[in-house]
This record gives sequence, C-alpha cells and structure tokens, in this order.
Amino acid sequence: MTGAAWPTLSLDEWRDTYATLHMWTQIVGKTSLALARWQNHWWQVALHVTARGLATGPMPYGSRTLDVEFDFVEHELVLRTDDGAVHQIPLRPRPVAEFYRLYLKALETLAIRVKLWPMPVEVEHPIRFTEDHTHASYDPEYANRFWRVLVQADDVFKQFRGRFLGKCSPVHFFWGSFDLAVTRFSGRRAPERPGADRVTREAYSHEVISAGFWPGSGAVQETAFYAYAAPEPPGLRDLAPQPSAAYYQPQMGIFILPYAAVRAAASPVDALLAFLHGTYDAAANLAGWDRPALEQPAVTSQADR
Repeated sequence: MTGAAWPTLSLDEWRDTYATLHMWTQIVGKTSLALARWQNHWWQVALHVTARGLATGPMPYGSRTLDVEFDFVEHELVLRTDDGAVHQIPLRPRPVAEFYRLYLKALETLAIRVKLWPMPVEVEHPIRFTEDHTHASYDPEYANRFWRVLVQADDVFKQFRGRFLGKCSPVHFFWGSFDLAVTRFSGRRAPERPGADRVTREAYSHEVISAGFWPGSGAVQETAFYAYAAPEPPGLRDLAPQPSAAYYQPQMGIFILPYAAVRAAASPVDALLAFLHGTYDAAANLAGWDRPALEQPAVTSQADR
C-alpha cells in the first residue's frame, strides 16, 4: 500500500466532517472502554486501522463477542457479534445526537446492553452526545481520504516499530485525541506529573518516545505527523529534524512534520521514516536509553531478512 499515491488532505477542506467523525468515534470507543479487557496505558480502548476503515477489537459480552467497524469504503458503521448477527448504520450527514440514538438502538437490537458516558473527552467546549446538534457533517470523499492516509501511515509506523525489542505499543488510533500513534518505552519509570488525571498518569507512568499522525488541532492547524519524548530530555528541542520541513512546536512540546511535505517528497515513506528515526535517535540518546538492549540491528541486505 505504501507504493500507492498519498491523497491530499487539507484540514480546512474537511474540518466539519473531522469534528463530527471525532464525536462518532468517541461514541464507539466508549464501548471498548466499557467492555474490553483492561490493558496497561488504556490500550484496550483504541481503534485499529483495517482494510476498510477503523475498528474496535473483539469485545466480550457475557458468552458473546462484539466488534464495531467504521467502513469508509461502503460508508457504514457495522456492528457484528460472534453468533452471526450484523447491524449497519449508514454514515451520512446527521447530528451526533441522532447518531448516538441510532447506535444505542443498534446495540439494543443485538441484545447488547452497556452504559456509555455520554460526554466527549479531550476537546474544547464538549457537548453531551444526546444534545449535540452542532456537529452534523459527513463528506464521504474526505472520510475515505483520511482512512487512506491512515492505511499508509499505519504501514510505515509498523516498519518503524519492527526493530524495537523493548516494550512498544501497537500502532493504534486514539479516539480521544483522534490520532494514530505508536509509542516506545525505555523500561524506566517516569517522574510523577503534578496534577495529572488518572488517564494521563497511567499513560505516562514510564518514559516514552512517541510518534503519530493526526489532522491537526490547537496550535497546529494543519494535517501533520508528530514526535515527542516524555519526559523531554534537555537539549531535544534544539534538534534540527529531518526532512527540512519538520520543526519543533514549543507550545505543544512536539516535533511536527507537515503531511503536505511528506506527500510532496520523492519518497513519502523515506521522508517519514527519516523523521521517525531521527527524532527517536536524538531523544533516546539524550535520555540515556539502553539502545543496544532495546533495538535489533538494522537489516543490511535481503539475505538478512
């Protein structure tokens, strides 16, 4: 898939669809929060890139199993259980409140009864799902483009993840921040974060170097890849990241590589890998990670694979 063209994805062109889809993914994601088996750092709640969109993992419900998938090819939300039951909700312009009602009805049709907290998280000015008639956009072309970028990024992130021997997250999609991410761990505990809530405290309990992709928000109003270390070692922000379009965003404390620069590169894959490896190498060295113990030697020839 990484040989395919990387589609254009300007934040301004799909901002309303993005905002609505963000709320829809939170509704589905909260089902994982309610049903999925606990994993450290809240990994059980994340969605995953599929051949058609974004999906939960299998979620146990008594003796049954449920999964839910956003299909950005046929543009429908598909709920499936292991006894063969299937229910679809068309993805089309509709308010979050209506989507939430239809989703709960679909669960009820499948005889799944679960209590969901109806408030979005990690957004400014949250609106209760039952009352959100503000977000009601869905452009199927841009939803599909976003998913196709996720497919490309997912594959490159997995290449980047492959040689790391230490603890590493899956490549997964967090519906709270609406980003695809992969995180490496040094194995050492991190200092406590003053005032951190229980989610943040668990997520950053150990030293991490993380990278990801998201449509942009806050101080970064463009679609972009990012990388950061937590805690950030002294001197890291002075790095001149590669490719040359990459930069350090001091307000957010992260390195940014605009998606447009990756897409325009002679080899988008090589450009993204240069960013991922360069920021990781600098952060791991400055933080004193035991890199020989954590990393597999690079493959030097086809015979070594």
